[in-house]
Amino acid sequence: MRLRTAAALAASCLGAGAVAVATGRWVSGLALNPRPDGSAIGPAATAEGELTVHSIAPGQVTLTRSLTSARPGIYGLTGPDCHATVGRVLSTTPFTVTRRLERVQFGRLVDGTQVTMTPQAYTGEPMGAHGLAYQEVAVDGELGPMPGWFVDGARDTWVIAVHGLGTTRRHPLVVLPLLHRLRFPVLITSYRNDPGAPASPDGIGHLGDTEWRDVDAAVRFAVREGARRVVLYGWSTGAAMALRVADHSPLRDRVSGLVLDSPVLDWQAAVRGLARGRGVPGPLVPLGVRAAAGRTGLHAERLTGSADPALLSVPTLIMHGPGDTLAPYQASRDFAERRPKLVTLHTVPDAEHQAMWNADPVGYEEALRRFLTPLM
Repeated sequence: MRLRTAAALAASCLGAGAVAVATGRWVSGLALNPRPDGSAIGPAATAEGELTVHSIAPGQVTLTRSLTSARPGIYGLTGPDCHATVGRVLSTTPFTVTRRLERVQFGRLVDGTQVTMTPQAYTGEPMGAHGLAYQEVAVDGELGPMPGWFVDGARDTWVIAVHGLGTTRRHPLVVLPLLHRLRFPVLITSYRNDPGAPASPDGIGHLGDTEWRDVDAAVRFAVREGARRVVLYGWSTGAAMALRVADHSPLRDRVSGLVLDSPVLDWQAAVRGLARGRGVPGPLVPLGVRAAAGRTGLHAERLTGSADPALLSVPTLIMHGPGDTLAPYQASRDFAERRPKLVTLHTVPDAEHQAMWNADPVGYEEALRRFLTPLM
């Protein structure tokens, strides 16, 4: 049932006040309880819905044509009991898009399978995704142990990778091969409300406002295990957490650099973007923002304090693009322009939220390599 129809029916039964409360709670839930598989964020977070697999041939898959399925780059296809990685567009018709099928990680893609495209191009763990040896580790946070993956490297500067809104620690797997080639030890961490991690006391996410303390615990873990310095690498709300750690952590002097992909520098804009992406009518969007504030205790200035460029003290790379419909690109431009000696902005056209690597893996990885080299 469409949201407008559902709202009208509920209004006739419950009254406008009750509908406003219920709608606000539902809209806020898009940001505070997003689906943890990546399909609710990024290219798939549109009104287009699922895609249909029309045919499979050696090295290629044909999908329903849409703005999502025709995007350039490398993405994951996730469906019932299957996950695949698809590459560049090979051909199009008025109704279909044929893409290179890079690999099927598990399950089977068959004609008629319903799938969504996600920035989580790979699934599983480092060995299954890339053949990289790793250790399962537990980071002790204030709410309890949080699972993580550690891939060893020769350097004493660690990269701590923090996934963002609606994804899991599988999302950073896209850059793991490059970081491994550069010989960085990599800790891919989780935080409260992630699969296997402790739940927050209220059971909802706080857009980084409380979760940053779990990332701070990951820094303590790294230092305790021998890291002299750390580079914090965050996507979306993970980028907001990285900024907060660099500003607030007792170990902030160990942070030597930041990589911020699709950073959420304005949590209210993120809630509005999620609501619009899911087809919420414009007049109902403010209800979701107010409900999110009420449920989390956030106000307009929270989180944005640590996003003040004046507080920045370490080299920072921002990966962002004007196609991001959730975290405004202009905020990243303004941030970079205020601290040009510390901040490098790498612009990625035609990329949705958290899909900067997906849209241009080669250009993205070259910008990342150049930034990280002086921090080795």
